[in-house]
Amino acid sequence: MSLKNNKITFSLKARQALFTDPITRLGGEKTSYHLPTYEALKGVCKSIYWKPTIVWFVDRVRVMKPIRTQTKGVKPIKFHASGNDLAYYTYLSDVEYQVEAHFEWNSHRPELEVDRIDGKHYSIAKRMLDKGGRQDIFLGARECQGYVEACEFGSGESFYDKNNAEPLSYGLMFHSFAYPDETGIDELHSRFWHASMQNGIIIFPKPTDNLANDANNGMPNRFVRAMTAKTFGIGDNLQAVGNLADELQLRGEQ
Repeated sequence: MSLKNNKITFSLKARQALFTDPITRLGGEKTSYHLPTYEALKGVCKSIYWKPTIVWFVDRVRVMKPIRTQTKGVKPIKFHASGNDLAYYTYLSDVEYQVEAHFEWNSHRPELEVDRIDGKHYSIAKRMLDKGGRQDIFLGARECQGYVEACEFGSGESFYDKNNAEPLSYGLMFHSFAYPDETGIDELHSRFWHASMQNGIIIFPKPTDNLANDANNGMPNRFVRAMTAKTFGIGDNLQAVGNLADELQLRGEQ
């Protein structure tokens, strides 16, 4: 279902980011992709504002600063023994992005259909964006604190505006997770896509509920494990409390 107002654009900045490539995690060390992943940016949108009534879709991202990496020695906790281990993590350094995203109603949550109020969620999302997000913003890892603020997509000068007229291909890259509450399938899948950047802009393909259709459109996916969607007990009292909280946020009282 299309919505009249459902799009936000924002600037995303951080001193460092870690968009982990799963292939580099096998030995306990982590190396970031050069580009932000769809799943990470979707998580930022959900940190700004989210309710199970809506699903965020990231349309495109613009890389503002040159891509730089920085390697640091860290001491992660050993999972199967006491104490700490020694590893090297390769982060992106001093990142800035412009992100354009929109939300749609979650068709797999019919029990929340009463909450599909046109304009309400958009107004709250805009207000939360102006406040810097409802929750803390992280770019791939807890130590990568991020900051958001509203902006116009395409404003300002990007390092890559004229530096790569030809598309830069990054090959097969992790895209996102397909969760049961957004697909209607009691399985968790990971999606992949062939990433490319042109003049600093990455346009993400929109994931679909049909995983087979994703694969046919160049987005292969991999089964991870069986999973069921979380259920919400929507009683009259709970719904009233939720509506009251939304109303308070709209009025700026919370």
